[in-house]
Order: sequence, then C-alpha cells, then structure tokens
Amino acid sequence: MLRAIYEWCTDSGYTPYLAVKVDAGTTVPMEYVKKGEIVLNISFGATSGLKMDNDCVRFHARFGGVSREIYVPVDNVMAIYANENGQGMAFEPQLASFDPSAKPTDSPTSGSAEVGATVSPISAAPALASVPSSQSDTRPAQAATPGDDNEPPKKGGRPTLTRIK
Repeated sequence: MLRAIYEWCTDSGYTPYLAVKVDAGTTVPMEYVKKGEIVLNISFGATSGLKMDNDCVRFHARFGGVSREIYVPVDNVMAIYANENGQGMAFEPQLASFDPSAKPTDSPTSGSAEVGATVSPISAAPALASVPSSQSDTRPAQAATPGDDNEPPKKGGRPTLTRIK
C-alpha cells in the first residue's frame, strides 16, 4: 500500500509525506522528533536512494544541510499522504519489540553502508484508519464520526495530519 500511495502522489504531482512512530528500531534525526513521532518528506527531490521494501523504508535525506540515513520499519508507519491535500492512508502502528543485541544487516550502496535493524514479521495487515474523499481544500480531510455536523474545513494555513483514535 505504501508504494501504491507513493506512486499515486508522485504521478499526480503531489508531495508524499510519511508519518512515523519513532522507537528504538527507527533511525531518524532525533532532534526533529516531537511526541515520539516524525513526519518525513519522501518526495524524489527530498530523498536520495529511496527504497521501499516489504519490511522497511530507507533513504538518505538532508536535515539542516546534513545528509542523514533514514530507516523506518513498515510497522512504524502511521500514515502516508499527499501534503497538498491530505489525501492518503493512515495505519495503526504495529510496534515490534526491538532487539538491540541483534546484528544489523549492512549492504553497501554508492560507497556507504545502509542502516539495518531487526524487525519482527508483520503480525497483521495494516488497518485502514481513514481515507479522505476528494477535496479541493489545502488541509487534510478529517474522518467523519457519527453525529458530526461535517463543517467545511477552514481555509489557509499549513496542512497537518490529524490522527483520530
């Protein structure tokens, strides 16, 4: 699903963003993590060597002008969405216990080693949390709940991803 939504975003001219739950199994710049979560721009222009496997998403990206290696287990992905309109898919993170004593897998690419980690097998398929309907607004769509009066979203401001539990 991640690859399909990523391709839909890029084919439609949108910027794909990945919302990630950070734990010991993720390799991200910790100074940008807020409340145990980070949102990453995974567009072609923002990443280098993007690889989306069944187990993880890995790439290089610049943070504050410094190139960093990013490693995200698929189980830690909370959502993938288009930044321009908020359309995409949210998942319930299946946080696995990380084994720091396990040896990482190193595979050289372009003269540098990629980051590896031990990830437990996927216990269940990702659960669909919400899929917004088509909107022309620049803010992400909110999931409607029973009894919700479905007010139109307010105009302006930067789009944000809101998880509804």
